[in-house]
Amino acid sequence: MIRAAGLRDLDTLESIEQASFGSDAWSAAQVRDELQGERLVLVHVDEFGVQGFASIRLFVPDAELMRIGVGLGSRRQGVATRLLEAVEDAARSRGADRMLLEVAADNQPAVALYRRAGYRETGRRRAYYRSGADAVLMDRNLA
Repeated sequence: MIRAAGLRDLDTLESIEQASFGSDAWSAAQVRDELQGERLVLVHVDEFGVQGFASIRLFVPDAELMRIGVGLGSRRQGVATRLLEAVEDAARSRGADRMLLEVAADNQPAVALYRRAGYRETGRRRAYYRSGADAVLMDRNLA
């Protein structure tokens, strides 16, 4: 099930954030701000609880995927794909016709996910992340 995230999810989202992004993870305060701000944050929940989350920022006609994070025990089970589809649908229903994102070039599972979903590379930011990895800029038409 996909639902809107709330402050009750904060501890779990912080844990998933750390597991997913390591040295580039957002701080606890940034995760809280994400939940309390103007961004849309969705969570994937199963019988065991929150397994992943996705966050988007809307600036119609565009939307920007800020994060997709999936817990270690839930990876390679389609959670990220379902979250991506859900935030794309949410962005589309709010008037966005394009989704933008950036992803670490060395995060091959994420790059592959976005390519399978129809995203195309539009540019790069060299050594963008703390790890030294490039940021791959991608977008997809939602219309």
